[in-house]
Amino acid sequence: MDAHRKDIHNSDIPVLCRACEARHRGVCGALTSSQLLSLNKQSTRKHIEAGSELIGESQETSSYANIITGVVKLTKMMSDGRQQIVGLQFAPDFLGRPFRIDSGISADAATDVNVCSFPKAAIERMIKEAPELEHRLLEQTLKELDEARDWMLTLGRKTACEKVASFLYLIATHINPEADPDSASFELPLTRSDIADFLGLTIETVSRQLTKLRKEQVIVIRNNRHVEVPDLDKLAEFASQ
Repeated sequence: MDAHRKDIHNSDIPVLCRACEARHRGVCGALTSSQLLSLNKQSTRKHIEAGSELIGESQETSSYANIITGVVKLTKMMSDGRQQIVGLQFAPDFLGRPFRIDSGISADAATDVNVCSFPKAAIERMIKEAPELEHRLLEQTLKELDEARDWMLTLGRKTACEKVASFLYLIATHINPEADPDSASFELPLTRSDIADFLGLTIETVSRQLTKLRKEQVIVIRNNRHVEVPDLDKLAEFASQ
């Protein structure tokens, strides 16, 4: 019996935690049953509508959260008001930076998002009590660093078609990682304007490259936002992964 099925039948695990992705693939997987119970008493499930702000840039941090469902857009603002999308987060990512006074970036719901939120003091106290939790958070930070470096390569060296294919591959492999490993089907979490911002392209270029990928039968686009990828390996080839 795997760990997920054991948790379902473990009465010591809080009900909301038993089927939670953060429990099985996220940072909460580092916690014991008693630690989960303690954190659960202080946690709050929240639904955030697409377009709403979760964290403001330079806003003092008062809580952290696990992303349960949905996609979060991370942006950085320049002094003249221009902003850049610098990353995306998916379930079951941990949202926030422990031991920092402020966030340093803003986080907005790119889609409808469900999070499990808990007070800053509670999670930072638990980090001190559970070295494995600190280890998990470090692993996520290093993973985000690796992804940021990969994205620097995408932005600096790849062609427009490779950039758009890389973006689609990112979404396809992160938005529902438990689905079919050979194909994918998803709603685009960003508008074409946001995709252009994220990739350093114009909206027109993004649209042309999506059309090219569709004509090459790499993707199928339905209702403008719904994307189907019949063969993820073929998409990876166009992304030069």
